[in-house]
Amino acid sequence: MSRNPERQLPVAVLSRPSPGDSRRQTVQPPVRYSPDVEAVRPDEGQIIEQLNAAFDKILTRVAEDSGHAVRSVHAKSHGILEGTLTIDADLPPELAQGLFARAGEHKVYMRMSTNAGDILPDAVSLPRGIALKVLDVEGERLPDAEGTTQNFIMVNGTVFQAPNAEKFLGSLKLLAGTTDRVEGLKVAASTVLRGVNKALHAVGIDSPTIGSLGGAPNVDPLGETYNSLTPFRYGDYIAKFSLVPVAPALTALTGTEIDASGRPNAIRETVQSEMAGIAGEWEFRVQLCRDLERQPVEDPTVEWKEDEAPFQRVGVVRVQPQDSWHPGRVQAVDEEMRFSVWTGLAAHRPLGNVNRARNAPYRHSAEFRERFNRCPIHEPGALR
Repeated sequence: MSRNPERQLPVAVLSRPSPGDSRRQTVQPPVRYSPDVEAVRPDEGQIIEQLNAAFDKILTRVAEDSGHAVRSVHAKSHGILEGTLTIDADLPPELAQGLFARAGEHKVYMRMSTNAGDILPDAVSLPRGIALKVLDVEGERLPDAEGTTQNFIMVNGTVFQAPNAEKFLGSLKLLAGTTDRVEGLKVAASTVLRGVNKALHAVGIDSPTIGSLGGAPNVDPLGETYNSLTPFRYGDYIAKFSLVPVAPALTALTGTEIDASGRPNAIRETVQSEMAGIAGEWEFRVQLCRDLERQPVEDPTVEWKEDEAPFQRVGVVRVQPQDSWHPGRVQAVDEEMRFSVWTGLAAHRPLGNVNRARNAPYRHSAEFRERFNRCPIHEPGALR
């Protein structure tokens, strides 16, 4: 028996497509959230303990090598931006949920990064990530979610590299085993893996695993589209999230590769130079689950096809030209804040095995940084 309670309902007409798409798409109505959309595995506690141990290995080695503790994943920042999220007015009921239930404007911080747990030269090309912290969000909080912010964490891919936390643990152990100071070997391996990835892409194959090991294109993060990859509660529904560049100055950078030869911080330098003159604008889009079999909650390696579950705009993130590596902002955001999908509203509860496994390790990593660096980590008030 299908667990999708709405599969037998008549199809609906999508009346709010993403801007630029004038077509009216016929799609299934969105699936309503209920706790039974998740299937909790009996070994999740043990896997989380092993994840913490693998993260500890990364955290400790990097901290001892450099004298400074960084995040266990997405350690290296390429830019810290301050801007606003404007939530669209007159959203239809299925989109007017949680944070997006009311039109308005919120201050945001954006952190651009790559996914390794050590600080590598940018010639080691890895997937890009973006973390978005939305301030002054009202509503019931997730358990132990301090402050009043809503966090979103996304990467420039379409599927997660592992179907569950146990498989991800295997990849993490491999990364933990290579977390050291042998940078030349990693740069050489990245060059080879990029060639392999381009060859696969030429014949229609994309490999998240190769990309995560250093074979991702060395693209400009400002031109990338970012996706949550994993699903979340969306008030009464279930959704994935996306942040899509729409300002012409950003879309002109889409797919542009950065030459990092001899420039260990080439990405940061490029972003800093570009943001000095760019007014950035990204659409925040929501992809509602419409069929639990075709858009599963528990397997993030399955792509939710847009023709079956279209993305729809619910707001716009805007940033004005600024110094993306301003020392005060870097200290306040990169050093004194943490980003977690479990920091936010109960209406946007992370769903699925991978998301459940992210809660304790994210907090564990932040607590390690706080102890080692002797720098309190907290949710933001006013930026100094």
